[in-house]
Amino acid sequence: MKVSVPKGTRDFSPIEMQKRNYLFSTLRGVFERFSFDQIETPSFENYSTLMGKYGEEGDRLIFKILNNGEYLKKVNTDTLTEKDTKALTPAICDRALRYDLTVPFARYVVQHRNDITFPFKRFQMQPVWRADKPQKGRYREFYQCDADVVGSDSLQYEVELVQLYDTAFSTLGLNTTIRVNNRKILAGIAEVAGISDQLIDFTVALDKLDKIGKDGVVKELIGRGISNSAIEVINNVLDVKGEVKDMLTALAALLETSEEGLKGIEELQYIFNQTEVLGLDKSTLELDLTLARGLNYYTGAIFEVVSNEVTLGSIGGGGRYDNLTGIFGLKDVSGVGISFGLDRIYLVLDELDRFPEFRTTATKVCFMNFGENEANQCMVYLKALRMAGISAELFPKSTKMNKQMNYANKRSVPFVALVGEDEIANGTIVLKDMDKGEQSVVRIDELIEKLK
Repeated sequence: MKVSVPKGTRDFSPIEMQKRNYLFSTLRGVFERFSFDQIETPSFENYSTLMGKYGEEGDRLIFKILNNGEYLKKVNTDTLTEKDTKALTPAICDRALRYDLTVPFARYVVQHRNDITFPFKRFQMQPVWRADKPQKGRYREFYQCDADVVGSDSLQYEVELVQLYDTAFSTLGLNTTIRVNNRKILAGIAEVAGISDQLIDFTVALDKLDKIGKDGVVKELIGRGISNSAIEVINNVLDVKGEVKDMLTALAALLETSEEGLKGIEELQYIFNQTEVLGLDKSTLELDLTLARGLNYYTGAIFEVVSNEVTLGSIGGGGRYDNLTGIFGLKDVSGVGISFGLDRIYLVLDELDRFPEFRTTATKVCFMNFGENEANQCMVYLKALRMAGISAELFPKSTKMNKQMNYANKRSVPFVALVGEDEIANGTIVLKDMDKGEQSVVRIDELIEKLK
């Protein structure tokens, strides 16, 4: 039998985990600087919590969990005979793996609303699962790192999240473009085109622009029953180009009959004005009228981040949602949030060789084993080092020195310690710097001070 992991999942080596933990640590530090508090939610939710929240495409990609026991015995015979997947799935699945962190967060807010002080700023760094087709930068199991604010409709938070993106990517040494649009503008386009009742069809098709191109989007729009006259109006709006100020002016003229569209333009104008005043470090803020973010729950500003140095699709995204908690019974709680695609950010940093230098092990010093008495003394030293917060280990057997040194070399351990009979008698340790090839004689307190 060939041993392997499921498609779209990966194992991570010690060096890969050090790089990933560097990303987690960096993002956690930025989230905390912006006063976000961390929470976690379960890896799976009730089936009803997730389904119907992501649109047609999203629902299809949710991993469903079969009920325990003889689940088929509880299913209506006609449903089994008809092989109707949509009817059968909820009958045999009560739970599903989370698709993202936003919907579980909305459920969390509703469930814990009496314990939360609003506006509530939270960050979350956990894995999510999608039954997608695996390819470079797209996995079935991957991590999202989210920051959301709920309980306020202030556009101040959109500006703050743009700054948070810029701060995080600047800290990681990446040049990025933060694309921004507004779902109200897309709703305005649909209204002017006379297809308000087909807004979801329009945004789902538009969201595929990067994958299938403009001709592909037009073909899909026609396939979804959208008229040629409506498509012409859509094209006229999406062809607006130039400086942000000029684009918004032209857009206002095209959407002058849509109150919602004009509101979206006003919101974008505020974000661009405030961001210009505050300035960005290594990111560029760009108005992209083709940006749709296919998830149904977005209602205002929407964001997507791409690397300016590596072509790999988006490495972050998010937006404003006004009605998400309403589906769980808590109305009039607006929220806005962004997500970092940790796995894609990892690929970008790796390709650009921008990770700090890591060793293959966390061990700072490895003691060689010369026999039982020497090993016992080394164990005493190990305890002192570990109590001081220093990672240290002892080779498990008294064997050939070449073998022990080879072990330390292969694991890139920076220091090797030798404690023989003379060292025990003198209370000393021979310390070898593996990088420099130099040796020194130290006492345990000196060793602790050096390795700290």
